[in-house]
Amino acid sequence: MDLLRSLPLGLYLEQPITWLHHLDPRVKLVWLMSFLAAPLLGSPEWRIFLVVLLVLLTLTAMIPLRVWKQQMGWLLLFGLYVFSLVAIAPDGLNAAPRPRLPENELAFVQQADTLPKPAPPRPWYNPFSSESKSPAQAAAQALKRPDLPQPTSYRYVVFQRGPLTVTRRSLNLAITVSTLLFTLIYSTNLYLLTTAPEEITAGIEDLMNPLRRLRLPVTEIALTLTLSLRFIPLVLEEFQNLVRSVRTRAIDWKKLGFRRGVQVWMLVAERLLENLLLRAEQIASAMKVRGFTSPDRHRVEWHQLRLKRFDWVALAMVGVLWVARFVWG
Repeated sequence: MDLLRSLPLGLYLEQPITWLHHLDPRVKLVWLMSFLAAPLLGSPEWRIFLVVLLVLLTLTAMIPLRVWKQQMGWLLLFGLYVFSLVAIAPDGLNAAPRPRLPENELAFVQQADTLPKPAPPRPWYNPFSSESKSPAQAAAQALKRPDLPQPTSYRYVVFQRGPLTVTRRSLNLAITVSTLLFTLIYSTNLYLLTTAPEEITAGIEDLMNPLRRLRLPVTEIALTLTLSLRFIPLVLEEFQNLVRSVRTRAIDWKKLGFRRGVQVWMLVAERLLENLLLRAEQIASAMKVRGFTSPDRHRVEWHQLRLKRFDWVALAMVGVLWVARFVWG
C-alpha cells in the first residue's frame, strides 16, 4: 500500500504543467472560495452544475488519469452511496406533540362519569331543491361520484417500489448532501494539486497585507501555513511506514481479540505521534543551523505575483458564475 500514490491528498503535481498551474494563486483562491460558497442555499440543479463544472475543469486541464482517477473515482462512488442512502431514507415522522399534563386539571377532574350523547347528524341539505336526503343516501351518492384527475403534474412521491419510497424532500436532501461532499472535498484537492505550497502562502500573504495595519503577524502566519502544507506528505509517509511494519509482523488479529487489538493500534498511534514530533524537531534544527531567526529577516520571494491577461479572464468568469448563481441558482 502506497498512500502517496493511491491517495495523493494535498500533494502538488509538478509534471505535467497544465493551464491551471499558470493561473495566479490569488485567482485560484477566489475560484476556490466561490466553489465553497456558491452551493449554499442553492437549488439542486445548481449544485449538480457545480459538480459537472469541476469534472470539466479536470478534463480540460489534461491532468493525468493516474492522478485523479483514484480521487475522483472513489469520491464519486462515495457521493452516489450517500445519495442512494439518503434518497430512500424516510423524510420525516408525523409525531404531534402532546402536553404531559391536561391544560385545565380542575375541569378534567370534575368531568361527569357518563359522556353526553352525540348530536344527531344533520341531513344533507340542498338549498336549490325542495326535497332533503338522508345521510345514507348522501353517502351512497358520494361513493358514486368519479375521482377527479389531479389538476397539476405535481407528485410528492417520486418513486415507490415495495419498501423503497423516494419523495421530493428526500431526493432534494440526497442531492444536497452528496453534491456538497463532492464539491467541498474535490475543489480543495484540485486547488492543492495545481498550486505549489509556496504559491499558496504567497497569495494568502498578499491578500492579508491590509491586516498589517492591525499589527497582525501576517508573515509568521504565512510561514506556518507553508510548513503545515509541507508536513502533509511526511504524515502520510510515516503512517504508511507504520502500517507496513505491522503487516510484516503477521499479527493474528483473531487470536488477539478486540481489547488487545485496540492496544496494538494505540501503540501504533503513539509511535506515529513520536515520529511526527521527531520530524518537526529535525525541521526546527535545520532552520536554526541555517541561521533562521525570524520570517521578516529571511524572506525569500519564490514567486512574483502579477496578474496576466488570462488571470483577468478567469476573474471575469468568476463574476459570470456569481451572476448565474443569483439569477438561475
